[in-house]
Amino acid sequence: MKHVIALDVGGTGMKAALVGADGTLLHEARRATDRKRGADAVVESILSFAADLRAYGEEHFGESAVAAGVAVPGIVDADNGIAVYAANLGWRDVPMRQLLGERLGGLPVALGHDVRTGGLAEGRIGAGKDADRFLFVPLGTGIAGAIGIAGTIEAGAHGYAGEIGHIVVRPDGPDCGCGQRGCLETLASAAAVSRAWAAASGDPEADAADCAKAVESGDPAAEAVWRDAVDALAAGLVTALTLLDPSTLIIGGGLAEAGETLFTPLRAAVEERVTFQKLPHIVPAALGDTAGCLGAGLLAWDLLSTEVSA
Repeated sequence: MKHVIALDVGGTGMKAALVGADGTLLHEARRATDRKRGADAVVESILSFAADLRAYGEEHFGESAVAAGVAVPGIVDADNGIAVYAANLGWRDVPMRQLLGERLGGLPVALGHDVRTGGLAEGRIGAGKDADRFLFVPLGTGIAGAIGIAGTIEAGAHGYAGEIGHIVVRPDGPDCGCGQRGCLETLASAAAVSRAWAAASGDPEADAADCAKAVESGDPAAEAVWRDAVDALAAGLVTALTLLDPSTLIIGGGLAEAGETLFTPLRAAVEERVTFQKLPHIVPAALGDTAGCLGAGLLAWDLLSTEVSA
């Protein structure tokens, strides 16, 4: 059975799959990135994982994978196959496509940015599959975005398109790692809500999921934390939709797991802020934490299609 290798590399763990031509997950696996041992160890973990997946495919499906796709965080030069920089993995200028191709015996390899790759999957086979223009925004440790246009993801002239987490929504807000103050992700990411609720509740172990549960139980302090985050998120999203005019706004990541506890006030807050703009459909992501893997698989199949057409 024809298949490709798909890898989604995160800050602490990797999700991987063998993906069929129709997008079916034929085999799934997870493994730690080994980041505590340094950047070289992370790269070796990725290469070894890919080689093990190739061997699994040969043993269980009777043939080797025909290509591989890998999604990584940070700054990515997809055209040249280079993982330029990732603070949470400690690497710089890793020739990922070349290294993976060599470890996999010359297989063609596609490299993508993790959020844009997840957005590709959501756009083609997930919540945005019927939308010609969409914006995918996962709310996790940080906030990023993937701009979907007619089944593809816009990377921008320099590969930085979609970084809406660094829209400044409160100029007097918290310092951001990017050097600005009051960026969206400092106020409305899952990490930001966790920090705010830990401070408000007096429990240093409390997180965003705990805050959502407290909101559902009617806790006034939790409601205040949640309202601040939703207001900031709505402000950032309205800026994004003013620029991009998407028909569908797909919200994913850990914060979206709160369901209507997030979506009901968020839809209302966005609607309050729009004036001339057309209100997009605001929907939850459909693929969960498999989006990156599925997207990496789509990148691999797209690469094969490009090579055939060329």
